[in-house]
Amino acid sequence: MPQQQSKHVVFDVVGTCVSFDAYYECIDKVIGNKLRKETITPKHFGFTWQTVAELEFTFFSISGRYCQYKEVMRAMFYRSLFLAGVSDPRTFATDAERDQCIEGYTSLRLRPGCQECFQILREGGFTVWCFTTGDIQRVRGYFQRENVDIPLENFVTCDTAGVAKPAMAAYKSVLGKLGQDSENWFAAAHMWDVSAAVKAGFKGAYCTVYEKEPCEEIFGDKMTVTEDTLPEMARAIVSSSRS
Repeated sequence: MPQQQSKHVVFDVVGTCVSFDAYYECIDKVIGNKLRKETITPKHFGFTWQTVAELEFTFFSISGRYCQYKEVMRAMFYRSLFLAGVSDPRTFATDAERDQCIEGYTSLRLRPGCQECFQILREGGFTVWCFTTGDIQRVRGYFQRENVDIPLENFVTCDTAGVAKPAMAAYKSVLGKLGQDSENWFAAAHMWDVSAAVKAGFKGAYCTVYEKEPCEEIFGDKMTVTEDTLPEMARAIVSSSRS
């Protein structure tokens, strides 16, 4: 009998398995009252800050000057305040407040249904992996705090290869670990992420839990799987899988 093909699902972590709510809540606690006086909501500033950091992180990678995301985020704090409408960011907030806000990233919580999602996939014969732009110690901690088991060897970070998603080389480095002959899925709640992974050779599973709108008109064809929750996405992957 032919050997059964191995099956893998690689997950983006922050934004997909983990929500940003605790980060936004931390910003609200530290500088929320000051932000509201500038007619800026803590959630909108948090989104602006993380988006600016992600943009610069990606640009560093594209230009061949890789820099860890946490360092980029720290550097982008005052610029993000200015871009959000604060005229004098250096008097508006302090370095200590910045660092307190960043600590919110360490307190992120798993989305509802994440553990169930992993269980469904494992029962369906899949190995679950995590691929992140963050440092493994912090990212693995999100799962450990809620007693969700992901072996350390199943975490992959962009820091290892020194190239950031969505560069093709980032996804192909993961495919190299899994093997081209395996059934390899990439699951994310960021359409830019999963659509790039599909281009690199993965089958795509998209969850709308974070972005709501997939914007298929710019990202291309529909994913093999698109669902609104993580457990629904897992069930659809198992149903779509080759036996």
